[in-house]
Amino acid sequence: MNKNTIIGLVLIFAIMVGYTIIMSPSAEELEARKRVQDSIANVQRTTNDSLRAFQLRQDELKAAAKNIAVPAQISDSVSKEVFRSDYGAFAPSAQGLNQEYIVETDVLRITISSLGGRISKVELKEYKTYEGKPTVLFVEDSSAFGLAFFTEAKLISTENLYFAPHWYDNRFDNSNNQVITGDDSLSFGMRLYAGAFDSVISADKFIEFKYTVRADNYMVDFDVNFMNMEGVIDPYTKEMNINWAARLLRQEKSLENEKLNTTIHFRHSDGEVDYLNERKDDSQNIKTRVKWVSFKQQFFSSTLIANELFQNAEIVKVVEPEKEMKYLEQMNATLALNFNPSVDKNLGMKFYFGPNKYNLMRKYQLDLERQIPLGWSFFLMQWINRFAVLPVFNFLEGFDINYGIIILILTILLKIVLFPIAYKTYLSSAKMRLLKPEIDEINGKFPKKEDAMKKQQATMTLYKKAGVNPMAGCVPMLLQFPILLAMFRFFPASIELRQQSFLWATDLSSYDSVLDLPFTIPFYGDHVSLFTLLMTISTIIYTKINNDMMSTGNQMPGMKTMMYLMPIMFLGFFNSYSSGLSYYYLLANLLTFAQMFFIRRFVNEDKLHLKIQENKKKPLKKSNFQKRLEEMAKQQGRK
Repeated sequence: MNKNTIIGLVLIFAIMVGYTIIMSPSAEELEARKRVQDSIANVQRTTNDSLRAFQLRQDELKAAAKNIAVPAQISDSVSKEVFRSDYGAFAPSAQGLNQEYIVETDVLRITISSLGGRISKVELKEYKTYEGKPTVLFVEDSSAFGLAFFTEAKLISTENLYFAPHWYDNRFDNSNNQVITGDDSLSFGMRLYAGAFDSVISADKFIEFKYTVRADNYMVDFDVNFMNMEGVIDPYTKEMNINWAARLLRQEKSLENEKLNTTIHFRHSDGEVDYLNERKDDSQNIKTRVKWVSFKQQFFSSTLIANELFQNAEIVKVVEPEKEMKYLEQMNATLALNFNPSVDKNLGMKFYFGPNKYNLMRKYQLDLERQIPLGWSFFLMQWINRFAVLPVFNFLEGFDINYGIIILILTILLKIVLFPIAYKTYLSSAKMRLLKPEIDEINGKFPKKEDAMKKQQATMTLYKKAGVNPMAGCVPMLLQFPILLAMFRFFPASIELRQQSFLWATDLSSYDSVLDLPFTIPFYGDHVSLFTLLMTISTIIYTKINNDMMSTGNQMPGMKTMMYLMPIMFLGFFNSYSSGLSYYYLLANLLTFAQMFFIRRFVNEDKLHLKIQENKKKPLKKSNFQKRLEEMAKQQGRK
């Protein structure tokens, strides 16, 4: 391994270490995290109190139905006066029994609850968790959704009120389960009625949550319709606030990696996509308009999209405790839409509940695919992933071959494309090696430190006479660096590799374990990843062979130690990472071995040495700049 290669690897490792240090929370950030956690805890306590109150109301209704005497304190808690005081015109909807309504398509199974009229549970039918269970994004007891507005100087939250179902499709009248398939579509409404508490609820005064689904689509149209609400909702209302929260459920084998890829993404009105810090508690009060907000997991997303734009957004992400094995993160979003009750009769939105798959998300033309970490901040990295790696994957998928074979074919194609660079790198190293005796001779002529400048000038003169560029090997490394980074981003983020098995690996998007340890080794983990181990061994062998073949003897002190130490350091990092990535690097090393011996076989170093000697005999061509310097020196000498 030559010096340029080592410098490149050292830079990569330094970037990774520096990123870890920079992203570590400061004392101020830890204090801010504590404030956010306290705030979320208060919200959860309020929500729990509300749920207990509603449970008391349900207990009263059940008791009344069975002619069971109800304790006085429960009767007092649900008195009509209290309802009027708390809910005004919506008091009749403040009590009831929570009913669930299932809307099922080819790809989604959505549960809608009468309490809040909201989507309380989402299951993705085409995917399973790492344990083989249904992939559920969130459930009722750990999520919330509702509108917040004023009526009669009272703050109303729809999540605390009971909605009544409305069937738009006669096929499913009065059915709690509605199933569509093929090219079919379906609309289903949940209506929150208003009216006097002691009279029959007015059928023409309500807020409706209308859900429209298509059997083959992950997008759910969500329309909020207001019928005769002019005299109910405060006439001075300028905005309708939406409160959305969820504790996202774990789906993947590597909990640590899944948490590191779980956060809130959002898109500004100008198309720029941003996100909260994945590694720690974070929040942001967005004063400008946004198109969508997404609760994003490693491979799945729950996204709320405005047909127009949200006027502002306040988002909060709270990391779950390390010992928590069921949930990933706590997500909260408060969004505002322009609303005038005397003019606006509809608020149009959409939900996306689906996989983070590039081609699928891209077809909606909402920049949802920007949630997939393909290296968007570095144009070369994203171009390589978008226009090279993904098309190859999509093309080879059509042949229904194992993804391990697809990675092999991809690696071979990349090595073919990079062959000219590898060839030039080898030639540069070979020339440097052939000049080693002469370099040693120069070092012998100038052994003293004060002669370092003379030694450097003599060395550069030799390189120039021989026609050797000492930096020629560095340029190929720089050209390969974006590809190295692109692969590093692609494999862990690729849902195509999720739960795809190859050889002993059961999931190429997560780590492969051939031995589970009864203890945890610091900086390594509690298991042995064979692909990572083989990758490390192959890297050490490659380092030894490359050092023997191409070493010029000019390594800096300690460089050889670093050459062998770096693969060991990467062993701990990659042990819990994507096995597909480790497998790719293993293949890249093995193909590099073959490539290196192939080049060495067809490069005649004797001829190369003769060419260098012939170049040394030729007169040096002076550059125009050097000629000007000499001319200036002559003129000054005449003066």
